[in-house]
Amino acid sequence: MMCPAMPVGFYYLGLFYCAAIWGATFYLVKDALSSVDPVVLVGYRFLLAALCLTPWMVPGTKWPFSSIWYLVPSGWGILKEAAVLAFWLTLLYITQTIGLRYTSASNSGFITGLFVLFVPLILRFLFGQPVLAIQWAAVGLAVLGLWILTGGIREFNLGDGLTILSALAYASHLLMTDRYVRRDLDIPSLSFHQFWMTGLFCLTLAGISGSSFGISSAKGAWVILFLALFPTLTAFFIQMTAQKYIAPLKVSLIFSLEPVFAAMFAWTLGAEEFRLIGVLGGGLIVTAMVLTEFARYRNVRINN
Repeated sequence: MMCPAMPVGFYYLGLFYCAAIWGATFYLVKDALSSVDPVVLVGYRFLLAALCLTPWMVPGTKWPFSSIWYLVPSGWGILKEAAVLAFWLTLLYITQTIGLRYTSASNSGFITGLFVLFVPLILRFLFGQPVLAIQWAAVGLAVLGLWILTGGIREFNLGDGLTILSALAYASHLLMTDRYVRRDLDIPSLSFHQFWMTGLFCLTLAGISGSSFGISSAKGAWVILFLALFPTLTAFFIQMTAQKYIAPLKVSLIFSLEPVFAAMFAWTLGAEEFRLIGVLGGGLIVTAMVLTEFARYRNVRINN
């Protein structure tokens, strides 16, 4: 059962919250990697988020303030869709988290933001939708920004490469999420199943690779708890709910602010070195994101 729609402004505020809270994670995760294996960190993060949703997976259980939320069924009929989302989440966060071992938090944020540019490419090559000339120009601008940001081929490192793969997974997850929520699949159930599957995938991979499951500091444990409750549990739930009412073009445009937040947090709270050349490269990437989203939005309006 779908909840009554709230004023659209609440959904926009929710998406800005998602961009800000996800931007805050880059420097936190980078700092936590000194005390926990990156794949294990992702596994714990998503399993904890799933654990928080477990009480509401009992048939007939109501969310707090049920008059404005959902009557949640068990949701076991959406395992296929949840598995698809969990695959992309696993690829997204494993590559991004391992990448943070080798690249800066600000670089990781800007490169992850390239997902906005991957969206029209995926739509073109997988779904046959045309790509405008201005969108190709935006891709070229983003590549130039990426080149400046990372220092070119000689300074391009493993972390940068892994984060590009993370951006591709991010775009795929966004598009598949949009497809599923617009079929009125139950959001709490879809969230629960993709969370525990992602956690299980990651811990299985960690076990196969022989990684340690320990957390060597209390700070690392607190970071994982924060990641589970806010950037995972609340942000993904808000994103999926908002995508029922807001077009993916506008969602992507708001999410293009994520790397801006990532750089701000990294350069302030993360005490990362401020690099003017990084601002220039990151600025070109964000400009390309905004350009491609406005181009897509204009194209939709013309076609409609």
